[in-house]
Amino acid sequence: MRIIQLNEIESLLTEIDLMPAIESGFVSYSEGQAVVPPVGELLLDRGEVHIKYGFIESQPYYVVKIASGFYGNAEFGLPTGSGLMLLFCQKTGQLKCILLDEGHLTDVRTAIAGAIAAKHLAPTNVFRIGIVGTGIQARAQLQYLEGITNCRDVLVWGRSQDKLADYVKYFSNDNLPSFQIETTLEIADIQNQCNLIVTTTPSKQPLLTADHLLSGTHITAVGSDIPDKQELDSKILGKSDLVCADSISQCQVRGEISHALRNQDIELDELVELGNVISGQAQSRTTEDQVTIADLTGVAVQDIQIASAVFESAERLNS
Repeated sequence: MRIIQLNEIESLLTEIDLMPAIESGFVSYSEGQAVVPPVGELLLDRGEVHIKYGFIESQPYYVVKIASGFYGNAEFGLPTGSGLMLLFCQKTGQLKCILLDEGHLTDVRTAIAGAIAAKHLAPTNVFRIGIVGTGIQARAQLQYLEGITNCRDVLVWGRSQDKLADYVKYFSNDNLPSFQIETTLEIADIQNQCNLIVTTTPSKQPLLTADHLLSGTHITAVGSDIPDKQELDSKILGKSDLVCADSISQCQVRGEISHALRNQDIELDELVELGNVISGQAQSRTTEDQVTIADLTGVAVQDIQIASAVFESAERLNS
């Protein structure tokens, strides 16, 4: 049984092309080839813990992932997120690997899912990228968009000027993609100026409204991963031409889609699933003026694919 620490995980990730693996995981899920039980979660006074687990029938492993978010940790000098992944043999149940990733793999697989959604749903001509939020996921989403769009013009919204300044400073590192980043404290600026938007906050009140919805916009919403979080006014989904869920069953109880269904702004049969869009079984964007939404609540197939890829890469290097 291997134990892989965060520093080794980060090194291994530089050698792995994860996007095809995670796309394949979404397709397997939508084709009914994956077993993914409902999300387990603990909602605590100061944070939340998510337990996601499952397996893909054609693969050798099953995975159990525990990831947490404690949003007041800055006052203790600690990161917001933590966690680990456990990888077991499907045939014997033997624990093959403990990935002590401290939540990093969850951050990476979420950012890759955002890039996948943009790859299949965003307009061809992205004239400005809008990022809602300033945290780790807000940074990771932009980094992974580098390979999806040629657009380098970015507008970032945050709740404080200090956090926005930290965001810009982060991307001044020469090892990171070169973006031209401007910032704003006015959330409406994001919708009025950007046609590829990613929302990354733990907000429990809608931030984006249907009043500021440009023709041709694509929005990827990744922050709403428990039932009471919401970043989009559900009327946005009602006005959209295509609403895509990472998991239709999961999005019925969490994420932006759950609010829109409850408010009767959309109907269940209007939804498409990301895996089916990737495989061509469901229609993607067909014109540049369509409004598209991707609701990403995080599916265990992402964890299965990234954990398996890291473990197998480590095994190859040590064989």
